[in-house]
Amino acid sequence: MTDATTARKSGEWLEDWDPENEETWDSKRAWKTLWVTTFALFLAFIAWFLPSALIPKLNPLGYSFSTTQLYWMAAMPGLSAGLFRLIWMVLPPILGTRKMVALTSLLLVFSTLGWGVRVQEPTAPYWELMVLAFLAGIGGGAFSGFMPSTSYFFPKSKQGTALGLQAGIGNFGVSAVQLLTPYLIGFSWLAFFGGSQSISMPGKPAQEVWYQNAAFIWLPLMVISAVMAWTMLKSVPIKANVRQQFDIFGNTDTWLMTLLYIMTFGTFSGLAAQFGLLMADLYGISNPDIVKGTGAAATVLVEGYEVPDVVKFVFLGPLVGAGARVLFSPLTDRMGGAIWTLVSGVGLIFSIAFTLPALTPDPTSADTLNAGFDQFLWGMLAIFLFAGIGNASTFKQMPMIFEKRQAGGVIGWTAAIAAFGPFFFGIGVTTLGPTTFYAIGIAWAVMCVVITWVRYARKGAPRPS
Repeated sequence: MTDATTARKSGEWLEDWDPENEETWDSKRAWKTLWVTTFALFLAFIAWFLPSALIPKLNPLGYSFSTTQLYWMAAMPGLSAGLFRLIWMVLPPILGTRKMVALTSLLLVFSTLGWGVRVQEPTAPYWELMVLAFLAGIGGGAFSGFMPSTSYFFPKSKQGTALGLQAGIGNFGVSAVQLLTPYLIGFSWLAFFGGSQSISMPGKPAQEVWYQNAAFIWLPLMVISAVMAWTMLKSVPIKANVRQQFDIFGNTDTWLMTLLYIMTFGTFSGLAAQFGLLMADLYGISNPDIVKGTGAAATVLVEGYEVPDVVKFVFLGPLVGAGARVLFSPLTDRMGGAIWTLVSGVGLIFSIAFTLPALTPDPTSADTLNAGFDQFLWGMLAIFLFAGIGNASTFKQMPMIFEKRQAGGVIGWTAAIAAFGPFFFGIGVTTLGPTTFYAIGIAWAVMCVVITWVRYARKGAPRPS
């Protein structure tokens, strides 16, 4: 008897698990699995987007990186997350839910600990911070393993709600780390390791902060998550080796749903990672037409204009997007996913078009800058809203379009490709400029609206979902 066979007959693996059989389906176990893995996914997103909360403050903390270097650094977790998702997408049938979630939770510790150490003094070389940014992508990679494995526990009629809750609450990890960081860094009593730092904003006195708190506070929870997964979870025996899982690529709908999920989650993750840098570059400390110099000696060139502190706004977008994913998931179970993907695409077209004029700030006066900033902020929040709706609806569509084993693989694959969002957003903004890149986003959304209508949403569509 092989080791694999022995393991599958042990207490770790469930036997005869059929969620479509109402008489035998153990809903209590399914929901317990959902909440434990959702807690782990929440922490995974925190690890993934921790760099986005710290990178905009590296230069005020004493580093001297160029704008391009910072964009590349913020883009790196997106690149690695996409690569890691290609690995994690094949793990559920091989490792099972229990081992996969426990191991992933422990892996999150490495990058999180590294960022906590390296923000304390501005002495780390650029390559080292890029390595830490790359390792942070493990948190993003987890999504392509966690979501398919959770889908195995629920019947199709409940997968929209279950996956929406898991993904949405997991997405809250993005806004949580960005929202809490400005507060955590102000508590000296949390700084059990390391000393304080001094940070300066234009026209304001230097502040004493403890930036390591933003990372170290999550480490005990990551260990707890690993212990919970190991002691509380079981695994569903889905038979599929790596080669068998790749048969999804012969299905046209795999590629079409990939395009749709790039529109939704690619937009969400890309904007969430780069929101702070883009705001600082357009309306904040990184715009040389607005601010001259750095730190406390910096001068605001536009009389009467108060430079926004990006950390006070950057969490709002991910919060709106994650909230939309949670709130609209039950609606996708009732109405189907395709109609809401259609709403998502149309909404993205109009919200991106609304934001476009604000991507070229007018520094002639404080009034024009304030008006442009307001339009930029509200436009971005609208983009996050419609991306979040689409995140919920596409994850309802996939279990309806594909049979169970393939659905898990397609969820993992589409999530892997969309996770490149932070990378492509950062590179696109840097090389093409925000206006051109956003215009491409409109064209992409138009294409996705057409695909959704023709293939999935219209009356008599080939694959209604």
